[in-house]
Amino acid sequence: VQLQASGGGLVQAGGSLRLSCAASGASGRTISNNGVGWFRQAPGKEREFVAGISWSGASTTYSDSVKGRFTISRDRAKNMVYLQMSSLKPEDTAVYSCAASRSPYSSTNHSQYNYWGQGTLVTVSS
Repeated sequence: VQLQASGGGLVQAGGSLRLSCAASGASGRTISNNGVGWFRQAPGKEREFVAGISWSGASTTYSDSVKGRFTISRDRAKNMVYLQMSSLKPEDTAVYSCAASRSPYSSTNHSQYNYWGQGTLVTVSS
């Protein structure tokens, strides 16, 4: 399974962006039964969990730093996962990556993910 994140860019503080994560795989493999997480890594910092969603979309998890500002969602039929980011802050600047979990549920632990996509850069100016 291959994942590709897109939608990053430069935005002013207080603005919004929507990131997309597209999944594709050989023999029709999908991530429809996997939990998916969004992680980010800022320059000089460790990768951190941002948001996660279960296979069905019924369960979502957010880090405290983005709770109330970011919303994760998925379209299983399209094999897509989204991260709607609002009220962006300069400290949200990072490379954002999506990943598919080994299980039907997401996790804050990056070691629980076995498929990772290339990231997309989000830059928030003050």
